[in-house]
Amino acid sequence: MTTNENRNYTGKVAFVTGAANGIGRATALAFAREGASVAIADVLEQGNQETARLIEDIGGRAIAVKCDVTRPEDVKAALDKTIEAFGRLDFAFNNAGVKQKNTATAQIEEQEWDRIVNIDLRGVFLCMKYEIPLLLKQGGGAIVNTSSGAGVIGIKGGAAYTAAKHGVIGLTKSAALDYAAQNIRVNAVAPGYIDTPMMNRFTGGTAQGREQVIAQEPIGRMGQPEEIANAVVWLCSDAAAFVVGHVLVIDGGQTVQ
Repeated sequence: MTTNENRNYTGKVAFVTGAANGIGRATALAFAREGASVAIADVLEQGNQETARLIEDIGGRAIAVKCDVTRPEDVKAALDKTIEAFGRLDFAFNNAGVKQKNTATAQIEEQEWDRIVNIDLRGVFLCMKYEIPLLLKQGGGAIVNTSSGAGVIGIKGGAAYTAAKHGVIGLTKSAALDYAAQNIRVNAVAPGYIDTPMMNRFTGGTAQGREQVIAQEPIGRMGQPEEIANAVVWLCSDAAAFVVGHVLVIDGGQTVQ
C-alpha cells in the first residue's frame, strides 16, 4: 500500500475490534503502515498481543485491549484506554463478529439467535455509541462497520447471521445521516468469502469445504483479508471524503444479480 497525500495517518489513531486475526488484524496492520497508532480490541488476548507485536515489528504503535463488544462496560473501558494511550480517536473499524452454524430458521435455538445478534449487531451499536462522542470531541472522524454479503442477500441456513448483517447496514445508514453534518462519516464493508480463520471453521478446514465455497465465487477464489483492509483504510481517508452511508460490497461478484 502506497502512502499518498490523501492517506497519511501520521498522528491519527484507529480503534479496531475483532483484531486478533483475519480481517481485523490485516486492517490494524494496514492502518499502522499508513502511520496511525492502533488500539486492538478483541476477546482473544493471545491473538491481540500477537497483532500488537506485528505492528511494533514494522515500527508502529499499538495497544492490545481485551474487549467483549456485547458488554458496554468493556467497550467503554477499551476506548478509555485508547484515549489514555494515544490522546485521541480518529477512525473506528467495528469488525468483531461470529458466524452461525448452518441451521434452518425454525431450528435455531433462541440462545443462539441472541448470541449472533448480540455480537454481530448489538456489538456494532455499542461500539458506535461510545466512539461517536469521542469523534465529536475530536471534530470528526470516520467509522467503518463490517456487514457481509449476507447483509445484501438472503443466505439459506443463516437467518440469524443474515438478519444481524442486514441490521448492520440499516444501522450504518441511519448513523451516517445522524452525524454527516458533524464531520463523522459512517460507512460499511460487506465482505464475501474471505480466507480467514473464521472461514476455515466454516469450511471445516477441508479441501472439499474450501472448494465448495470457492465454487460460489465468480472470480474463482476466496478474497484475502488485506483486500478488505485496503478498502477500510480508503473509506477512512480524505480520498473518500464524499462517501457517506455507503455499503462497499467486496465479494468477487458473489452477490451480483
